[in-house]
Amino acid sequence: MRENLTRWLYQAMGFQNGLAKTQRIESISKATKLNKTEPNKDYTAGEPKPDHMAIHADVKYISWLKEHPSALSSFQVMMSAAKGKHVAVFLDYDGTLSPIVNDPDRAFMTNRMRSAVGDVAKLYPTAIISGRSRQKVYGFVKLDEVFYAGSHGMDIMGPAIQASSYDGKYQSKTLDKKGNELTVFQPAQDFLPSIEKMLNELEETTSEINGALVEDNRFCISVHYRHVLQEDFGLLEKKVQAVVAKYSGFHLTRGKKVMEIRPSIKWNKGDALLYLLETLGFTNSSDVLPIYIGDDRTDEDAFKVLKSRGQGYPIIVSSNPRETLASYSLRDPSEVLSFLIRLARWGKLRSV
Repeated sequence: MRENLTRWLYQAMGFQNGLAKTQRIESISKATKLNKTEPNKDYTAGEPKPDHMAIHADVKYISWLKEHPSALSSFQVMMSAAKGKHVAVFLDYDGTLSPIVNDPDRAFMTNRMRSAVGDVAKLYPTAIISGRSRQKVYGFVKLDEVFYAGSHGMDIMGPAIQASSYDGKYQSKTLDKKGNELTVFQPAQDFLPSIEKMLNELEETTSEINGALVEDNRFCISVHYRHVLQEDFGLLEKKVQAVVAKYSGFHLTRGKKVMEIRPSIKWNKGDALLYLLETLGFTNSSDVLPIYIGDDRTDEDAFKVLKSRGQGYPIIVSSNPRETLASYSLRDPSEVLSFLIRLARWGKLRSV
């Protein structure tokens, strides 16, 4: 019955292309899969049953898909706009190239994902923009043909060309393992001494709270509380806020089961995207097609940049309806993998 209803909803909302593909319909349903109803459970009048709740969730998700269609089913339409343009690819890491996991040190990407990212990077300029430290992301990805921006873009290892519109004081030359020249850009460099002090204080003051994990992300600090008991969270939050209050020039932001302390400079993933586009030679270019894929609220800053430029495709990774500036969507890292594989195949055919 639910499959028939979902099929009808697809028809009503204009998703005819996916109707013949049962697996796509099943995929939508799985996004909101609930446990089977207990055989002897009684429901009071008006109380929604699990199956009804799942159908309601399906309706909301399908309605959301109308505004943010799948980048997989829309791939041909999207790439038809790429003719005569230079494609550039920008990717978040956690929740995009790897699943969100309980232990942030075990957020490993699969070998298939690494291979797909590598194939894409051989065809198009490719960068990973993450909240993690740049070194940590490189340790996960292990690809030299990719540019890396860590600490929400406050630590960039990008193309050798120095960006003239950015302070040269924060840009320096370096070489990768193969001897290729690159530029490191660190706009929050002046904050490092305070970050190191704050890191030590946070590790000490949160050590008594079970499950709390302080992560050094070089130019920002993450306090993970995924394993902290609900009754201990208030105390953890107060301790973190107390430390941050002692240091001027920093602010607290929140993510998925994490509090992050960052320098209060006008810099985010959107600014990192603009910097990388300039160093790639695409500052005012009309023949570039940037593709940005991310799952976090911090990626919205990059989506905003693409929207304001009127160029490229911001793609949100989410299996639930949510507010976003993204034009297209992918459900999870497995769909990101499928998209990157298709993008690489398309690029190879294009170059023949």
